[in-house]
Amino acid sequence: MRAREPERTGWAAQDGVRTYWAEYGSGPVTVLLMGTFPVVDGQQWKAQVPYLARHYRVITVDPRGNGRSDRPVGPDAYGDEVYARDALAVFDATGTDAAFLVALCSGIKWSLLLASAAPSRVRGIVAIAPGVHPLAPHPSPIDPVDAAAWQGRFDGWIDYHADVLLPEPHSSKVFDDLVGWTHQTDLDVLTARTHAPLHPSTEDEAVTLARSITCPVLVVHGTEDRCQPLERGRRFAAVVPGARLVVLEGAGHLPHGRHPVRVNTLIKEFVDMHAPPAATARSPWLFARERTRRALWVCSPIGLGHVLRDLAIARALRERVPDLRIEWLAQSPVSEVLTAHGEIVHDASAELASESAHWESEASDHGLHAFYAFRRMDEIFCANYMLFDEVVRETAYDLWVGDESWEVDHFLHENPERKIAPYAFLTDVTGFLPVDPEGDPREADLCADYNAEIIEHLDRYPYVRDRSVFIGSFAELPAASMGPGLPGVRDWSQRIYTSVPYVVPFDPSAFRRAAALRSSLGYGTGYPLYIAAVGGTAVGRDLLELTAEAFAIVRKEQPAARMVMVTGPRLAPDALPDVEGMDKRGYVPDLFAHLAAADAAVVQGGLSTTMELVAARRPFVYFPLAQHWEQQHFVTHRLDHYRAGTRMDFATTTPPELAAALIAARATRPAYRTVRRGGAEKAATQLAGLLVRP
Repeated sequence: MRAREPERTGWAAQDGVRTYWAEYGSGPVTVLLMGTFPVVDGQQWKAQVPYLARHYRVITVDPRGNGRSDRPVGPDAYGDEVYARDALAVFDATGTDAAFLVALCSGIKWSLLLASAAPSRVRGIVAIAPGVHPLAPHPSPIDPVDAAAWQGRFDGWIDYHADVLLPEPHSSKVFDDLVGWTHQTDLDVLTARTHAPLHPSTEDEAVTLARSITCPVLVVHGTEDRCQPLERGRRFAAVVPGARLVVLEGAGHLPHGRHPVRVNTLIKEFVDMHAPPAATARSPWLFARERTRRALWVCSPIGLGHVLRDLAIARALRERVPDLRIEWLAQSPVSEVLTAHGEIVHDASAELASESAHWESEASDHGLHAFYAFRRMDEIFCANYMLFDEVVRETAYDLWVGDESWEVDHFLHENPERKIAPYAFLTDVTGFLPVDPEGDPREADLCADYNAEIIEHLDRYPYVRDRSVFIGSFAELPAASMGPGLPGVRDWSQRIYTSVPYVVPFDPSAFRRAAALRSSLGYGTGYPLYIAAVGGTAVGRDLLELTAEAFAIVRKEQPAARMVMVTGPRLAPDALPDVEGMDKRGYVPDLFAHLAAADAAVVQGGLSTTMELVAARRPFVYFPLAQHWEQQHFVTHRLDHYRAGTRMDFATTTPPELAAALIAARATRPAYRTVRRGGAEKAATQLAGLLVRP
């Protein structure tokens, strides 16, 4: 799923060849993200578009030969001057009078040709890894696609090429993206481009063209670029009048993909320097002694359990720091829950890219390969981090709290200089474990690589997190290895985190009198009461349909039985079957109370709901999502630790089997381990230590 969809798309025609373009955002300033060598399409800029489009009108281009653009035949169709004319055609087709150009590699030559031919239309150029070949030799050029060593091995060349362009460790997602984009084209197109007419083709032509540029130019180049040597970038910056050079130490050829935060901020600083934005209302500066303490709380939207525990911790934190103002950066459905509780949801929350919608788009048939879905959320993560980064620079906060704010945590460790306030990270899961290491060894390799990166981040920059809080006891974590040569999950977590008892949003002792509780909720007594719930996303529809069939069978044995089916905020109750005795509801506030009133429940494998049932000591059946690393490994281990729940497999469970399991669960008397109390208070005490002296 994309972090942002275009407002407008189309094609620009030039000599009968169509070039696809997409437009995002609006405003008086246009930024055109140029195409490059046709191993990529316009999605190469996916980490830039959402951020820049909140400030400017942004246009991306699929270069001829890739994406949705045409694929003409022969080298002459892929010359530098041809690509420059394509860009000019995009200007005309989109009604763009003038724009800032951002280009990579070959796209810099096309930008120079465009700026030379139509100087009034180019307001500035950001040149990333300039591919102006005559300016400096390459000591070890990349093999061309038609090199003898790669004859008949196009797929092998694609992997080789991507590997050369990405020398940085832990670049597997950008690598996979590049390989995928390159597979969109073919050998004939890349061979044609390789042998196309180049301009400039001599050093004199290159110097003359570069010196003719009158607009501002920013050059960005990585020291480890194996496609365009750094000396080319230095020479280019030296000959372009007034150009500024920024060298990225350790970066390869694709810094906009591998180091997007740095590149994004450089682009915006450059554009704003040469096209100052209109003044906007900002919070007035306050003398330090007059400031109220403020915290920004980032709450994960995956399910609703995070927000309920965060509210419990926030209440305890306010008891310890009474003058604290908490603002929440959160998206639907979490933002609605926060509003209902009278909390302050930051206005910028409306601009967050939807994580819940992404997870739902990745799920099917009660299955969700959560690790791969997590990897494919990189675009959304970057967009949402960039929004966070702006929010914390517009307002001075005394504390940042992130409950499984993976994007904040990752990009702060990648860019530790962006940290400007105390930061606490909360989580109930640590690390990735493969769900099918034998059937999918690449998943195992990728999990290990992600784990290694996290370990390296926290070891190298221990000061980024001021508090690392694990929600639960370390015994509730599996001891499994995080990968070859890496520590075990439990051992590593004990080194990094402090633990607090698992946080449930209620006092279990207040729910011990079942009859009184059922009466207070509007339920009667004297009949079996079952609850079915699947959390805050639409992923659980298949389970609810199975449950409806099973409950119809339960009713044959227990005619007085009733079921409350809670579909959650993102599933319409009317979309589920009608069954006699079954009441379908959407979002139910304080669902934990209804779970505590049930004789038995059927739920997904989400941690929050299952732990609420454990704390309330209610019998339940649970179905972990297939291929969901957290539910298959971490939640199951935790529930086994508490000796709680009956685990079932959705793929093999029939309605009669589920009906029998529900009836059997109702007849049991749970002997669970006790969930220790005081988790919210202990977590709040740790956070308060960052705001007030003991």
